[in-house]
Amino acid sequence: MSQLPPQLTVCPVCREPLEPSDNFCGGCGAALAAAVPVPAGGHGTDRWRPDTPAAREAAECREGPGGGAVPAQPGRGASPGRPCAACRSGMIDNDGYCEHCGHAQPRERDHMEHESAGVAAVSDRGLRHHRNEDAYAVSTPQPAGGRPAVVAVVSDGVSSAARPDEASAAAVRAAHDVLVAELERGTAPREATHTAIVHAAEAVTDLAAAPAGEAREHDPYRQVNSPACTVVSAVITGDLLTVGWVGDSRVYWVPDDRSTQPARLTEDDSWAAQMVAAGLMSEAEAYADERAHAITGWLGADAYEVVPHTASYHPDRPGVVIVCTDGLWNYAESAEEMARVVPADARSRPLECARRLLAHALDGGGHDNVTVAVLPFPARPEGAGSA
Repeated sequence: MSQLPPQLTVCPVCREPLEPSDNFCGGCGAALAAAVPVPAGGHGTDRWRPDTPAAREAAECREGPGGGAVPAQPGRGASPGRPCAACRSGMIDNDGYCEHCGHAQPRERDHMEHESAGVAAVSDRGLRHHRNEDAYAVSTPQPAGGRPAVVAVVSDGVSSAARPDEASAAAVRAAHDVLVAELERGTAPREATHTAIVHAAEAVTDLAAAPAGEAREHDPYRQVNSPACTVVSAVITGDLLTVGWVGDSRVYWVPDDRSTQPARLTEDDSWAAQMVAAGLMSEAEAYADERAHAITGWLGADAYEVVPHTASYHPDRPGVVIVCTDGLWNYAESAEEMARVVPADARSRPLECARRLLAHALDGGGHDNVTVAVLPFPARPEGAGSA
């Protein structure tokens, strides 16, 4: 009998921890042994998955421009009428729960992975949330007259807002599509990043628009609990690294040479960051406060004027760029802490690095959704082997 894939540490059905040798979940009994391989170079699909109808349904994902993984319809679970992935005897109702044992079925966004020559990404709903409200899109477009670029966009839905999973998906699609289009027509990366974030903000705002034929003042989402999310992006073009963001999702730089200082390349739009910037608290004091993660910048109809932050860097040595939501950096907050978690071979094995970072967050409690993209620098050209 085949063994459990080593990166599967929690049951994708009930989210209980698993032992490396488990072929069945001890919590819900779901069969986990049959790992279905996905061909190398596949985009936007799990590279493993339990061989159950519900899991096969959950693995579907839409291809984005340039091969980037973009989530399909947010929140869709296993199809009604299919057998339960846990008990195998009950049928699934319209809400995605088994009518016999009551288990929620795996959804396509519960766990997603992507790997290509220049980037790898992993997203997981974590151990405490009932759904994944994060989203990502990654790709390797071809700028006009230049070397291939590497693009990663990550978004974290604001859980206290309406439809946060839809907000993050909309932001990622819009930002990624515009960023790729701008790069391919030769726009400078920093200008392309700014334009992409503006379009992402418009896409999230549009989610709160009144349905056709209804007045905006009657829309329940307009200005009150509107869909909202953060966004962060990284673009590698040759020896240039460009980042952009609104909110508290982050980008870190971790060099191969760990004697060299790692760095956080973004500044949070948050209460804690404001306290530190104003000199009212130390960083340790601010992030220990219960108000620390209250964000002061976001995308959505009820946001203040959206002013994208952008910055460009010329790293002078090999390393990796880590793009992530707070579901990861809560467990590795400083650049030094992140560097300690990033494995030494991260640049040559970015997907394994992303999985290790996810495992670190889950081992720390997995209180939030976790999404991380790992971009080797300098970027490996398509078809290149491991360094």
